[in-house]
Amino acid sequence: MNEPCLLDLSKAALVNRYLAAYPPVISEHTFTNLFAWRETKPIHLYETANTLIFLAKTGICRNDELMIMGPPAGKLNLAEVFRELGDRVIGGIRLTGTAVEGVANGSYLINPDPDNSDYVYLVRDLAELKGRAYAKKRSQARQCRKHYDCIFEPITTDNLDECENLLARWCHSRDCAGDPGLHGESRAIRTTLDHFTDFNLLGGAVRVDGTIEAFSIGERLNRDTAVCHFEKAMPEINGLNQLVNQWFAKYCLTGFKYINREQDLGIPGLRQAKESYHPDHLVEKFEVLRDSVAERANIKPIRNI
Repeated sequence: MNEPCLLDLSKAALVNRYLAAYPPVISEHTFTNLFAWRETKPIHLYETANTLIFLAKTGICRNDELMIMGPPAGKLNLAEVFRELGDRVIGGIRLTGTAVEGVANGSYLINPDPDNSDYVYLVRDLAELKGRAYAKKRSQARQCRKHYDCIFEPITTDNLDECENLLARWCHSRDCAGDPGLHGESRAIRTTLDHFTDFNLLGGAVRVDGTIEAFSIGERLNRDTAVCHFEKAMPEINGLNQLVNQWFAKYCLTGFKYINREQDLGIPGLRQAKESYHPDHLVEKFEVLRDSVAERANIKPIRNI
């Protein structure tokens, strides 16, 4: 590639080949995630020197400027990528600590991005909900099974339409049309459901009194880690969120040690919910900006995070 090109369905084999050779740790780096969110978060690809670079435009970008999105997949490190792409690339987002080490002593501002840190859990913990730490979660899931006829089933071509129906009902209850964030998410989920079999995804649904009322969708991220992209449960059914979370881990993630359940986006309620499941560790992320760009945008170093 001589110029960055927009990611589309035709790039699936290219992206998957690089991510298989250089397994990612951040939740953003699956073709599913990149493709599903392409309408609200367009991604450009640039291939050079046996390295695939993901590029995105953020609010700080001017004209044709771009930001590297996540660590490069391949031979080149971040400093080499900056040199390769020149001034058109003004920085990077969703970068791991390992990725930013190479530019730590250069003319760059490096800030932590805690709102986008990924929460990573032991699959065993979520599947079993054992011990005092999970007593409330265990009780909530048990109460759901006690008051409703709950059955787990894998997502297949036979029930994809029912999952889309659940999404429509969930969005109606939350007024997705009036919330840009939820509207964008619902479009990403519909895209994911449309390509569920094409992308070799993992999915589980909970049928409550005969109707699918919850589902989880994920896939392999790397050798020992899966990633959960989306999880929805009808809010009026108490304990259903806890039950679909548990059953997805129990029935869909056999063979994985960890499950990456993505970030909290700095939303207090979401952060509390993710912390309540006691993550094994976080995948911390950083933002890098060229000094000149940080200066023009009046962005200062962040301390004590």
